[in-house]
Formats: sequence, structure tokens, C-alpha cells
Amino acid sequence: MAYFDLNGKRAYYEQHGGTGKQLVILNGIMMSTSSWLPFIPMLTRNARVLLIDFFDQGKSDHLEEAYDQSVQVELVSSLIDALDLQQVTLLGISYGGEIAMKVRSQRVDQLILANTTGKTDFMLKAIGESWINAAETFDGSVFFKATIPPIYSKDFYNAHIEWLNEREKMFARVFKPEWYRGFVRLVRSAESHDVMDSLCEIDTPTLIVSSDEDVITPVQCQRDLNSLIKESRLIEIKNCGHASMYEKPTEFFSAVLGFMACARDVFKL
Repeated sequence: MAYFDLNGKRAYYEQHGGTGKQLVILNGIMMSTSSWLPFIPMLTRNARVLLIDFFDQGKSDHLEEAYDQSVQVELVSSLIDALDLQQVTLLGISYGGEIAMKVRSQRVDQLILANTTGKTDFMLKAIGESWINAAETFDGSVFFKATIPPIYSKDFYNAHIEWLNEREKMFARVFKPEWYRGFVRLVRSAESHDVMDSLCEIDTPTLIVSSDEDVITPVQCQRDLNSLIKESRLIEIKNCGHASMYEKPTEFFSAVLGFMACARDVFKL
């Protein structure tokens, strides 16, 4: 358990593994470092892993005033510098992908953007507003039913209904008003997200992961990223919703680790 101080606020992070390439993982908006723990034994066979809770997330400090995503970008960049990490593969999913594409650091050697978008458009903003409305009830069941079903594909949701029912009970039991207020600030911080005009500045080898049943950030969002980021490659996971690392972990992490291994290789046939 470790904390990093930035401008008087503490951010929680975890380091796992001792050898291999450096993988830094950035959470989706409703995630925390603990969301990745089922995958750590597998990942640390291949990489050193850094997990980070954004401000207003997980075990990191809550902020009091509204902010935009530059706060989280500064956190990620400053922590990578403070830990003197080199040749980093920066992986961000959803909200974390929005942060990742804004990090400009010579220490980042590879970029992986999963189920994310270069712009909060009107549809995504409307989804965010519905999530905020549910969060402001401070009711775990109301919040769960408003936010969770659209995150998963239909087949996954129906096949895992018992697990999801337990998750709903956990929401009602664990989430407190402070958590919901932090969540609202996180959603608000993404409302101004728009890097479409600056994506051409990214010259880092980039893998873009898409899912064919993602209704939060549909496939076209990732196709747009692919068309604008010069050194990018796009893969699409089939029969999968927004939370691709949960629904299709073998496919998701095979793509991540394969890209880490050979993104900069040139193959002469």
C-alpha cells in the first residue's frame, strides 16, 4: 500500500511484480485498483504492473471542487516521473483511456486505448447525466440499474445474472454519499473531453481495443481514434460489451501482452 502526494492530496497506487516490461493501468470511471487484482498473477508473469486510483476513486483522496481531466493527467504523469519508470506501456480503459491519450511523456513507449473515445459527444454526455441523476439518489440499487446493464453485452449479462445480483447488493451495502459525490465529479470532469484535433500529435505505437456490442463508446469511436493516431492499430473483440477485460479477458489480455511484446518490431517477409 503506497500513496503519492500531489498538491496536498494523496493518490493511492500499487506496484506488482519485479521484472519485465512496465505496464501502467488506468481505471474506468467506476473502477479502482482492486478491479484489476484477478488479473495480476497472470500479468506479473510478463510485466511489472502499476495500478493507480484517480482522485475521487478507490483509496485516493476525494476532491472538493469541480475539475477537469487535467487533474488526473497531472497525477499520472507526475507519478510516472516520481517512480522513475522507463519505457512504459500505458493502458487506459474507458475514462482511463481518455486520460491516457492526454499524457505526453517521453517515458511512455507504447499506448493502449480500450473501449474509449476522443470526445464526449452529446450521446455520451446524456449517458453521463443519467448516471449522475442515479448517483444523486444515493441508492445503490437505483444506481446499479441505471449504470450497469448498458456496460455489458446481452449474452454476458444474462449468463452472469447471479454474480450481477450480488454486485447490486454490494453497491447498496458499500457505496456511501462521499463515493457518489466523487463519482459525480469524475463524470463532470469528462464532459469537456475533446482531443480530436490533437490526436495527430500522438506518435507512440498505439493499440486501440474495440468491442462490437459496446453501447457506451461504440465501435465508431475507436475507428475515429484509429484514423487520427498515426502509429495505431485497431482490434475488435466480438460478442463483447464495454467492460471487455471482464467479458473477454483471454482475448483482451492476449492483445495487450502481444502488443507489448512486438509493437516496435519490424518483420521482413
